[in-house]
Amino acid sequence: MPPIRWKVVSSVEQEADVADDAADEQPIKQRKNGLYTGVSDELAENMKSGWADTEQHGLEPIAQAGELAERRERLSARFPGERLVVPAGNLKTRSNDTEYPFRSSVEYAYLTGDLTEDGVLVLEPTGARGHTATLYLLPRSDRENGEFWLDGQGELWVGRRHSLTESEQLYGLPCADVRTVTDVLRRASGPVRTVRGYDAGVEAALADKVTAERDEELRGFLSEMRLVKDAFEVGELQKAVDSTVRGFEDVVRVLDKAQATSERYIEGTFFLRARVEGNDVGYGSICAAGPHATTLHWMRNDGPVRPGELLLLDAGVETHTLYTADVTRTLPIDGRFTDLQRTIYDAVYEAQEAGIAAVKPGAKYLDFHHAAQRVLAARLVEWGLVEGPVERVLELGLQRRWTLHGTGHMLGMDVHDCAVARRETYADGTLEPGMCLTVEPGLYFQANDETVPEEYRGIGVRIEDDILVTEDGNRNLSAALPRSSSAVESWMAELRS
Repeated sequence: MPPIRWKVVSSVEQEADVADDAADEQPIKQRKNGLYTGVSDELAENMKSGWADTEQHGLEPIAQAGELAERRERLSARFPGERLVVPAGNLKTRSNDTEYPFRSSVEYAYLTGDLTEDGVLVLEPTGARGHTATLYLLPRSDRENGEFWLDGQGELWVGRRHSLTESEQLYGLPCADVRTVTDVLRRASGPVRTVRGYDAGVEAALADKVTAERDEELRGFLSEMRLVKDAFEVGELQKAVDSTVRGFEDVVRVLDKAQATSERYIEGTFFLRARVEGNDVGYGSICAAGPHATTLHWMRNDGPVRPGELLLLDAGVETHTLYTADVTRTLPIDGRFTDLQRTIYDAVYEAQEAGIAAVKPGAKYLDFHHAAQRVLAARLVEWGLVEGPVERVLELGLQRRWTLHGTGHMLGMDVHDCAVARRETYADGTLEPGMCLTVEPGLYFQANDETVPEEYRGIGVRIEDDILVTEDGNRNLSAALPRSSSAVESWMAELRS
């Protein structure tokens, strides 16, 4: 476990004495004069010197610097004459003095490429048109006041930050000390918009200058900007998918070990691949064995893994630039589908085939959903689980008892990307080349569903792939993972041989 960290405390706490300065486990507290109780003058002076210069020179810009500049230009054109403020967000406490791993706000990362906490992008209007962008960041931790070794977020505790000069080279933007940004924003005049929900300090500084309606318009536009991916983004999504494919292969190879433990073994196996090749998993992995597969977001992953049942694995690797895959396969745990499992699986596969075929430029976004639902409704009627005809079932939505969810969503830096885009540009919109979405129909027969024959109960099947809209149709980014029931069985046999 990590050691207890020192911390710089508030001015109120600075007035208080420490009950026992000699206890090394206790956080050191700062006095008004900048010295620290429990630290001798000699030690404080000693820690200021004797350190080699680690400044990095001649850094290359990050790979997507050109695309980032184009995005900021589009944003500038949309809101001429207005100051735009986009924060990264702050660390969140997990417990006591430990924090959750930081993940930058998508809006900030999309415009800057920076993924560190506390950053703020400010676009200052240069007149009726155009903006000057400044990236406000935390500089290197201070050696003069002892921050680098005494503060819980100092360099010797959590690692070195880039200097502002280094950051300017990486991101291609002027950089300034973020500790000055609230004063800058308080003095700001004219129309201002910000992305809310990430930085309370920024919002407080702008409280008398912004409105919820205008801020939501900014956030919505940034969401709509991400609907169509540029070449860099497509490459990152493919990278995420390729790692995800390898993660699924890892899982198949250890299913015997999972049977001796639990769904947690599957979760941990996939997570290892995500951390080795990417930043993290893009969302909580769904490792749902047996009847857990009928729970759409089963993420407890604490159940048994038994031969003869199915494993619904819904997981995705997130790249170091925060683009995530989102793939699902439903696998027979012992490598072979039973007859009924195969029948249900094949129906879902047929529905997915119909959905994927409907993804093409010029199609309505919801066409793929309707195509998949029609197939599933037809199979439910055929099996005698619902009274037809199919048109009646679809009109009344009766198939939803067993299909439950929509057939897909946009994919990108968020697993459910572009979520606050206007309905007319997303759900009621038209597909364009560069859009990336999931196609993921499913059938779920709950273990306690007395409207279906007993042998159906507890079976859940979902098949999900990441589909890129191209100029002449679509490309399945996750095509390397087998989908048909026979291909899945052959693939599993080969990996386990």
